[in-house]
Amino acid sequence: MAEVIFAGPAGRLEGRYKHQKQAGAPIAIILHPHPQGGGTMNNRIVHSLFQTFERRGFSTLRFNFRGVGRSQGIYDGGIGELSDAASALDWMQSFNPSARSCWVAGYSFGAWIAMQLLMRRPEISGFISVSPPANLYDFSFLAPCPASGLIAHGRADRVVPEADVDRLAERLKTQKGIIVEYTKIDAANHFYEAHQEELMSVIDAYLDRRLPRAVESG
Repeated sequence: MAEVIFAGPAGRLEGRYKHQKQAGAPIAIILHPHPQGGGTMNNRIVHSLFQTFERRGFSTLRFNFRGVGRSQGIYDGGIGELSDAASALDWMQSFNPSARSCWVAGYSFGAWIAMQLLMRRPEISGFISVSPPANLYDFSFLAPCPASGLIAHGRADRVVPEADVDRLAERLKTQKGIIVEYTKIDAANHFYEAHQEELMSVIDAYLDRRLPRAVESG
């Protein structure tokens, strides 16, 4: 895994990148929680998501949104952060022009940005959305949802009530040709304290079903 700095819309962005040597290796980008709530690319769930895609042979990137860590700029309410994510994907694609697929994963605020990126970039073929803040942000742009993916949420989440994510998941499940799986983790709060292993088991099992051949890392 290499430390990387790449150009973003508001200046340099700091990231961690794992490049796979196999021709046509898929790519994945991981987006972190809210910058003003202490979210960074070193969040433990973001790091675990990075590792699970890396193990499956993905060239994988996690990075700090503007104003976080060594990334330049200031928090921009989601608009600039979406531009940051698009720039990160552009940077990834410049090193992986023949990638056979592209995935995006996000946690909390990062899940909201990830789903917006999904709508704007048709090359994204799958997503992992952990605790999407459906009570705090408008997800109505997902009409229709363009790719299949997984939503995971803790049933004891007091930041994002279960009922709000239920409504989001139910709406996405109505899209023809798209399968959105929704898994709830009993007793898990928004931060998955004492439940991170269970969360990652759910995500790993889903990726094993979706990506049965992409299991080797180089």
